[in-house]
Amino acid sequence: MDEVFKALGDRNRRRLLDRLNGRNGQSLRELCAGLGMARQSVSKHLAVLEGANLVTTVRRGREKLHYLNAEPINAITERWISRYDQGRVHALADLKHVLESNAMDSDAFVYTTYIRTTPERLWQGLTDPEFTRRYWGVEFGTDWAAGSPMVWKEGGQETVHPEQVVLESDPYRRLAYTWHTFTPEWARANGIGDETLAGLTAERRSKVAFEIEDLEGSGTVRLTVVHDGFEDGSTVREMIQHGWPALVSGLKTLLETGDTLPQPQ
Repeated sequence: MDEVFKALGDRNRRRLLDRLNGRNGQSLRELCAGLGMARQSVSKHLAVLEGANLVTTVRRGREKLHYLNAEPINAITERWISRYDQGRVHALADLKHVLESNAMDSDAFVYTTYIRTTPERLWQGLTDPEFTRRYWGVEFGTDWAAGSPMVWKEGGQETVHPEQVVLESDPYRRLAYTWHTFTPEWARANGIGDETLAGLTAERRSKVAFEIEDLEGSGTVRLTVVHDGFEDGSTVREMIQHGWPALVSGLKTLLETGDTLPQPQ
């Protein structure tokens, strides 16, 4: 975690995080505007933030967009928080809240982590029912070919809908699919009230993509989760931004140790 604290120790890098907190998903050109820094200096600061995994990037056409990434702060609070004094605990908690709950013009939720595994094993962790059942409690009924339907199986319930489909399938590199349909059965199983369910079903369907990058020679794979397609003020967006960090942490633990994270009591 030395890289995280080093990255946060520079005022200009904190300014860049503030800019992304105000509006996520900005290009280098947009981030440079109004900062009073040379483009090369901004690029260097962004490289440090990326190196600390506080910022992650996603290609959109010819542009590279920058997003806040909560993963390193989650790692600190979940695994090593007891090593720090109370003042630092509060600072980390505040930063975690900013990274996870920032109001932004861009609706995409982007989350990057590094897992000691192989692309093949990570793909299995995302698609094989024996894996997804253990850290997610969900199984997918599909052949994982682009355009194929998906059956979501959770808590003894099956959710089927013509728009629940695989969007992209490039084994060991990229997987994307539409998000599940919100049914009354799903709502009851998850303690969701009728009013919230009505709001969820009124929203357009979102989608999620998993980008897998093999860091050759390191025994590590970079996983980026991109969940987007939300409406302004989306309730689904609010729900998934807290769910994905826990799911990805569970997947990481399972692949690295063979065990799942303990469930909260």
